[in-house]
Amino acid sequence: MRSEDPVRAADLPSIQEGKEVEMHGWVEDQRVLGSLLFMTLRDRTGVAQMVFNRSELGAAAFDEAATVPRQSYVLVSGRAKKSRSRTLPIEVSAGGMRVLGRAEHPLPLDPTGRVESGLDVRLDARPLDLRNPKVAAIFSIKASFLRACREYLESRGFFEVHTPRLIGAAAEGGAELFRLGYFGREACLAQSPQLYKEQLTLSLERVYEIGPYFRAEKMHTTRHLNEFLSLDIEAAAFGKREAMEELEGMLKGALGRLASENAGDFGKLGVGAEVPDYDFPVVTYGRALEEANEGGVAVKFGEDLDAEALKALARRHPGYYFLTDWPSDAKPFYIMPNERDPSLSESFDLMHGALELASGGERVSDRKALEARLAAKGLDPAGFEEHLKAFDWGMPRHAGWGFGVDRLVMEVTGSANIREAVLYPRDSVRLTP
Repeated sequence: MRSEDPVRAADLPSIQEGKEVEMHGWVEDQRVLGSLLFMTLRDRTGVAQMVFNRSELGAAAFDEAATVPRQSYVLVSGRAKKSRSRTLPIEVSAGGMRVLGRAEHPLPLDPTGRVESGLDVRLDARPLDLRNPKVAAIFSIKASFLRACREYLESRGFFEVHTPRLIGAAAEGGAELFRLGYFGREACLAQSPQLYKEQLTLSLERVYEIGPYFRAEKMHTTRHLNEFLSLDIEAAAFGKREAMEELEGMLKGALGRLASENAGDFGKLGVGAEVPDYDFPVVTYGRALEEANEGGVAVKFGEDLDAEALKALARRHPGYYFLTDWPSDAKPFYIMPNERDPSLSESFDLMHGALELASGGERVSDRKALEARLAAKGLDPAGFEEHLKAFDWGMPRHAGWGFGVDRLVMEVTGSANIREAVLYPRDSVRLTP
């Protein structure tokens, strides 16, 4: 900490008694007891207690501190001293206060969380909502998770890349695209970095990317958004098994870090930090059909697993598990068919109970085979020439996955809606703030 930096609330207990300090923060509470005013000041790191003495400050300064609107942003200067509080061992004997940002009441919500507000009200006033320690804890966990994943992947030899969000062709050939004008041509918002990250294995071998992607699906559920944060990898010389091992290793390592480094955040949310200490079970698509049918949900081969089928599976597999060997017809053109049974694919989904967190597999690495897959999917290979030409330059065998960060954060924080795990969510009805 630089000498001129204000003291943060979390650092105040370590400040030597008698030291002159300055603190910035939002006024959370004021309580007058005779000639003393006790003010609770909150910043991102926690709360601190300021004590104002009328006889030392004078009536005007004391009354201003006592009447400044709650949630105003203030600077308090004073001297650190021991407190009688068990939870706040050091307080500040205030020598002065400046109001840097006055809060105009009534506020749209109570950021202390004492008065609950609906999710739409909270999202409409998101910056204020984030002063609630429980809300801020979700995003502290999210930031820590991303940092842990980055460090894990870097330690495994992966190279961080950033691919375009404005593209000229769909990565998966579907219609779920946001289209826009681009200097007289049509462009799309990227659904995923799929084709780019495959191409990059040609030279960089192991790549990863963390970024937002877009799907133009007009649905409104608690687990879908039109803009979402994805963590993707692609690696040369990987098959399905290696990609699954990398995903399991990353997730276990990151969740273990969260349990130790974000224990306070989980405590604010009232949830435990789940750290899987087991090998993720592998359930083939064929076995999943059997288990769904045994659970009273009829699913035929080739059909997707709907919500009821996934709930039946979750009753048997409540934790993390892989669903593998999906039908080839159910997967995108770039997924490799199984050599022994081409009706199945070298694919997998990572599940947590009934929720899909990631999808991946081995990719088709031969140009002729990829052109055949495109044609079989009703797509014109000519429209993918910019991608296909890379397969003439020594394309290695490769595999990878895309991981839904927002969904994982929703799960581990016990949030009921994915919008709680996104700062400014975008869905079919919300485009502001």
